[in-house]
Amino acid sequence: MSGKRGNREGSMYPYKDGWAAYVWVTTPSGALKRKYVTSKDRDKCHAKWIELQAKAAKGPVDTDVESVGQYAHYWLEELVKPNLTPGTYDNYARWVRLQIEPGIGSRRLDKLRVRDIQVWLNKVAGTCQCCYQGKDSARAEDKRQCCAIGKCCKQLYTKSSLQGLRRALRAMLGCAVVDEKLDKNLGSLTKITAQRKHKTRRRRWSSEDARKFLVSARVDEDRYYLAFVFILVYGMRRGEALGFSDDEIDLARDRLEVAWQIQRVGTELLRREVKTEDSEDYLPLLGICRAAVELRYRQRDKERQEAGNAWHESGLVITTPLGSVKDPRNFLRDWYYRCDKAGVPRISIRDARRTCASILADLDVHPRIAMRILRHSKITVTMEVYTKVSDEATITALKRLETELG
Repeated sequence: MSGKRGNREGSMYPYKDGWAAYVWVTTPSGALKRKYVTSKDRDKCHAKWIELQAKAAKGPVDTDVESVGQYAHYWLEELVKPNLTPGTYDNYARWVRLQIEPGIGSRRLDKLRVRDIQVWLNKVAGTCQCCYQGKDSARAEDKRQCCAIGKCCKQLYTKSSLQGLRRALRAMLGCAVVDEKLDKNLGSLTKITAQRKHKTRRRRWSSEDARKFLVSARVDEDRYYLAFVFILVYGMRRGEALGFSDDEIDLARDRLEVAWQIQRVGTELLRREVKTEDSEDYLPLLGICRAAVELRYRQRDKERQEAGNAWHESGLVITTPLGSVKDPRNFLRDWYYRCDKAGVPRISIRDARRTCASILADLDVHPRIAMRILRHSKITVTMEVYTKVSDEATITALKRLETELG
């Protein structure tokens, strides 16, 4: 018969002031189930029906109705946690908890549209996070200073933070496409909008400031003097400077092996491989660094003897007074204390890394050599992100130009 439907094609029929259709499909578990589509318009419903038939002919089709929030939890625990770094998992989990789940978590994953995501992202961009997350309200009543007392501080996400949120969403929806929950990655079709803020000028030390800082730490025999040297001489990251064991420091050959870092993930302190493969490298042990290493070894022996049974052997060179792993967050407080003690401006450790790169630039060190010292994977990162030409070098160049022009 010419009008007879084929096997498993299903049926289309009027339904609640519109139309509905179903197709028999094989689920990923192997079961045979009906999969439904609906629309107010007959032609649209028919198009969906034909599309569903094509999907059923290609392979298994999932019939479970899953929310964005439910899929987000599956994605975090089954895909991100076993396969990516703990830091990446912690970052994605924070975005899911703070924004994705409360914002679009209740929506059906198969009904999610680009418009829904874009409207939600725009709302996040314009929302004060102090109000939304109750940061000021969480303070003691006598210490509340803004949103909790009606003086909104307008703590908006920066564009880079919004890009981080979009990146997490895009990663999740990309996995949903692979899992055949979605036909395309809707997160890739959205745009980020954010209020333009006054650009904060990155600060860096002069060579004299860096020297004063290190001299102050050396004279006081600061427990973290070696870490300070690593940061300013080699431009190391905070976790890298704290992650050395005795095995990575070779005094016989005057060589350092940069391979490990200390990283806080949630409530845990982990000793993990460095950020990228390009970050892992050997560096020559300079005289100032060798002297700092020998000082640290003497300090550690003395601390171990004084601590006695309270000593926790971590196998690391730079530790707390009791031998345990030094928390990078707490190390930042020691850094700022030493800035104040040395009488130099407070800058972040990341800006100290920039200081190292900028001093190398002022000394006319070839960019490729600076890239090796800082262990960047791309030369553009060395030149554009970390290296800032000093005011002194700029003035010198302009004076040379002035002389040339007469």
